[in-house]
Amino acid sequence: MSEHPSRICIVGGGFGGLYTALRLNQFPWNSHQAPEITLVDRNDRFLFVPLLYELITNELQAWEIAPSFEKLLAGTSIRFQQATVTGIDCEARAVKLSDQSTLAYDQLAIAIGGKTSLDLVPGAKEHAIPFYRLSDAETIKQRLRLLENSGADKIRVAVVGGGYSGIELACKMADRLGKIGRVRIIELSDEILANSTDFNRKAAKKALEERKIWIDYNTEVTDIHADSISLKFKQEIDTIPVDLVLWTVGNQVSELIPTLPLKCNSRGSLLIEPTLQVLEHPEIFALGDAAASQDASGNPIPATAQVALQQADYCAWNLWANVVGRPLLPFNYQPLGEMMALGVDGATLSGLGVELDGLFAYLLRRLVYLYRLPTFTHQLAVGTHWLAKPLLEWLESTS
Repeated sequence: MSEHPSRICIVGGGFGGLYTALRLNQFPWNSHQAPEITLVDRNDRFLFVPLLYELITNELQAWEIAPSFEKLLAGTSIRFQQATVTGIDCEARAVKLSDQSTLAYDQLAIAIGGKTSLDLVPGAKEHAIPFYRLSDAETIKQRLRLLENSGADKIRVAVVGGGYSGIELACKMADRLGKIGRVRIIELSDEILANSTDFNRKAAKKALEERKIWIDYNTEVTDIHADSISLKFKQEIDTIPVDLVLWTVGNQVSELIPTLPLKCNSRGSLLIEPTLQVLEHPEIFALGDAAASQDASGNPIPATAQVALQQADYCAWNLWANVVGRPLLPFNYQPLGEMMALGVDGATLSGLGVELDGLFAYLLRRLVYLYRLPTFTHQLAVGTHWLAKPLLEWLESTS
């Protein structure tokens, strides 16, 4: 018998990592089998990324979408350690941390999130703002407050990228700025939402037109300065004034992943078995942005929150199965559809034979995401606040 409980270390506290830990904690463990579960993340808060856009328009508050790990893990046996991972010693089965300490493991789950690359265009790192973290939303809001208080008759915003993030961000920006906003989307291809459904694309175009958001198709960003952006269209470069540049393209895996002593693909994503185990290392699992994920037919699937949530269930089961001697399950991705915010009180929802847009889709999207918040305690706190908010606003308006 082992001298110590099985040690399970989960690196990364995003959708893949946090939900794996929470699900793992719920499994039926015998007293002699219960493992030591450690969740490691460099931040002190979890971030529910799909609702990050609502911070721009003050529809939601930071505590609702970014609760602390301490609160989320209260009442569980999961230990949280705020630290930056610098490497993995596979032979010693130890995770290396930036303070020179290590965490020993018997099983390891790698769920380190990706990053937005800002080194693709000169000036992007200095003058463009990505939209991936809580600090990004806070930076944008701070810049907007300065611009709004400057007395300018117009505020010019360029959103680089016509994918989901770019469309959602552009609509939120337009709704916040109103008549003084001049929002444009810069898209390298000849279509927005290239990987979306026709229904979502049509609804998005309608929302953009209603908000008078300009789309530059087949356009490349060549340079960004503090107050201008240079665009290349049909071999001609035009430099236009801009007050704010938001960057939503060039998502990559974390720079740590390719440095690990594990097999990766050309993009730097970890190669995994159908069971989410890393090639040649059955004691290590990878999911979310860190993994080269495939569906049951072997086709690559995007590293979205929906995929990471589903992988978390399988990863937790397989970690538990390894300890208690149960069979491991191959990951079977089930596409459940798409949801997309289109400004304040607008959204689309498509999937499982349903296609909705407008206010009803907005409300359903909110309910779905409320259900997917990480713990029942947090769901209850947020849900109660959402129900009470209209009443509190009405009381304030009448007082």
